[in-house]
Amino acid sequence: MNSTAETFPLTVFMLVKTEPEWLGMSPDERFGHLKSVFQPIIDAHRERVRFRFFDVEFYATRVTDVWMWEARDHHAYELLVEAMRETPIWDRWFSIVEILPGVENAYSANYGREPMAA
Repeated sequence: MNSTAETFPLTVFMLVKTEPEWLGMSPDERFGHLKSVFQPIIDAHRERVRFRFFDVEFYATRVTDVWMWEARDHHAYELLVEAMRETPIWDRWFSIVEILPGVENAYSANYGREPMAA
C-alpha cells in the first residue's frame, strides 16, 4: 500500500451541487465566503483531514463538484462534517448529493496482494 493510504486510510468523495444562492453571488463574494467560511474549517482539521476540489459541471448535470476528503480516521471526518453542517456550506450554498466513502486498494490488501498501478 502507498504511504498516503496508510497515513490517511479513509477517502470520502462528496458529490456536490451548487445552489442558486451560491451562483447568484459574484465571483468576488463566492471567493470571499470560501476564504472566510470554508477555509477556516479546512485549516482547523488540517492535521487529520486533507481536501481536494474537482469541478465537474462541464461534464455532468446531477453534480457540479466533487470534494475529496482524505481522513486519518472516521472520527476526524465526522468532526469535519459537523463543522460544515454548522455553516451555510451545508444544504444552503451547496447540496450534498451523495457521499461515497472508500478505502484505497482495500481489495488487494484484504487478499495480501500488490495493488494494481499505472
